[in-house]
Amino acid sequence: MTAQVERTAGDAGAAGAAGAADTAGAGRASRTPGTVRRRVLVGAAALLMLTGGATIAHGAADGTDGAPAPDGGGHAAHSTGADSDSGDASDSGKASGAGEAALVGGASRSGGFWMRADGVFSPPGSFVPSDALTYDTALVPAAARIEITQYADRTSHRVGTRLRGLVPNRAYGMHVHTSPCAADPASAGPHYQHRVAATADPVNEVWLDFRTDRNGVGEAEARHEWGFRDGGARSVIVHDAQGGAGKRVACFTVPFSS
Repeated sequence: MTAQVERTAGDAGAAGAAGAADTAGAGRASRTPGTVRRRVLVGAAALLMLTGGATIAHGAADGTDGAPAPDGGGHAAHSTGADSDSGDASDSGKASGAGEAALVGGASRSGGFWMRADGVFSPPGSFVPSDALTYDTALVPAAARIEITQYADRTSHRVGTRLRGLVPNRAYGMHVHTSPCAADPASAGPHYQHRVAATADPVNEVWLDFRTDRNGVGEAEARHEWGFRDGGARSVIVHDAQGGAGKRVACFTVPFSS
């Protein structure tokens, strides 16, 4: 009798253990689909974020996908905007690598386009080559940054610039030039002119003179009704003085679109 009770209890214990094991297995099985679903959702969210980032980087020129939208335009308008005190190194448009230009841009079905190029200045012959060269580190220090933007549609063409890390509260000149930068400042060639050998002024050329604020940040924009000839505009030169001339203190090779 005692043996029978013990066997019955043992059988019941075994059955209970088996039931618990089945319950635990069922629990694991019931949790597995939810875990898989969560992993799929997280993966989809990450993919969506990556896709969205790529879309923002390559916006269309009509201003619908992250591109700079037109704000009026006009013939040969020339403006500067370096009076604010908000410039800092955390602004958008950082250069990639250690001095190499970062380029993004796009086109729209309407035939317009936009482009943005960023660079970090370094002296010619630096260990890390750069598309942005400084010939006078007292006026354009190494590691100063430059951004060039270009926007065009059927009626207007705009070129803008923003620089950071320059001498505070100082006037600089800047123009679009015809050739890429090199160790010799003269290699960038003359100013780009809409009508060659006509007039050297902001109407026939792209002047981006600016004055830095107390943080060493400077901005300017030039607007025209005409655009660049194919391959005719290849760089911007920073001068030590505003106006049509001045010592060449820095250069940035820019792949302008025509």
